[in-house]
Amino acid sequence: MKEITLETKIATLLNDYKGMKDILIKINPKFKKLNNPVLRRTLAKIAGVRQAAIVGSMDPMDLLNQLRIAVGQTPIESTNMKEVVSTLEVPAWIDTEPKATLDANALLDKEDNPLVKSYNILKKMDDGDILTITADFQPEPLIEEFEKSGYEVYCQEVNDTHFITYIKK
Repeated sequence: MKEITLETKIATLLNDYKGMKDILIKINPKFKKLNNPVLRRTLAKIAGVRQAAIVGSMDPMDLLNQLRIAVGQTPIESTNMKEVVSTLEVPAWIDTEPKATLDANALLDKEDNPLVKSYNILKKMDDGDILTITADFQPEPLIEEFEKSGYEVYCQEVNDTHFITYIKK
C-alpha cells in the first residue's frame, strides 16, 4: 500500500483500506457523510486528507497521523507544517443579493451531487452573479474546484455548524 499523505484522496483510502470509512467516522463524527454513496462516488474522489480535515474542522496533520497509525504507518513529525491562517479580507461582492442558493446538506441527503448542481446553475448565470451554498461544514473540495475553474470564492463560517460559500461568476 502507498504511504498516506495530505494529498491522498479519500476515495483512494476507502478503496485501499478495509474498514476505512468506519475509521474516519470514529476519528471525527462529521465524516458520517461518507455513508452517502453520492459523496463517496464524487467528492471523495477530489478531496484529499488535507481537505477532509478542513471539512471536519481538524488540524490536517492530526488527521493524517491518526489515519497513518490506524493502518500501521509511522506518524509524520509535524515540523512547522501548521496551516497558514487565511488573512483574506471579506470581499465586498458577497453583499450582493445571490441569484441562487443551494443547501449542500439537503442535496447530499437526497443523494444529489452539490458540485454538479452548482455548475449547472452557474452556467445559466450572468457574469458577476452570485451563487451561495449553505452547509454544516466548510466544503473545501468544492471551493478548490470552483477556484480551479476561475470563479471567485469566499467561505464564511457563521458558526460551527453553518457555513456559507459564495461563488461569483
